[in-house]
Amino acid sequence: MRKVRASILFAKGSWSDVSGDSAWLRLTEQWTVSAKSVFRFDVQGAVAKSTYAGLPWLRHLRRQCRGRIHFWPFDGWEIPEGVSVVAEVYPSLWMKRFPQGGLNSHQHAAYAVAAWLSRADLNGSLRQYFNPPLEPEERKIAEIEGWILGVV
Repeated sequence: MRKVRASILFAKGSWSDVSGDSAWLRLTEQWTVSAKSVFRFDVQGAVAKSTYAGLPWLRHLRRQCRGRIHFWPFDGWEIPEGVSVVAEVYPSLWMKRFPQGGLNSHQHAAYAVAAWLSRADLNGSLRQYFNPPLEPEERKIAEIEGWILGVV
């Protein structure tokens, strides 16, 4: 497994191309219409600052909740029973589907994610989103770069 991952790290389109270039996109971002690079710190709507600020907290959760939390897709594409899941989401995928009402933009984003997850779980489609239609080489890259839940 280690040899495979090492070779993927140097494959085109993976972390070997990363040099902090704000135009660089992960594979999952290439599959969306408007996702921004993880290195875009200086534009409206960029989440790079929040992402980098949150990474130490994710590490803390991983250490404190070992065995009770699944970091998708890094811990695997299949979610074990009885664990909580941490997954990257892109609220704008779903915000137009749910009314904003009196919510501010951040509240609306959180509501849209929760409402979509609930709907997908209830109608039985959520499982397919945890297993996007990736080619084997794309899946290997996504296991390193991460994936946005709901991007198919």
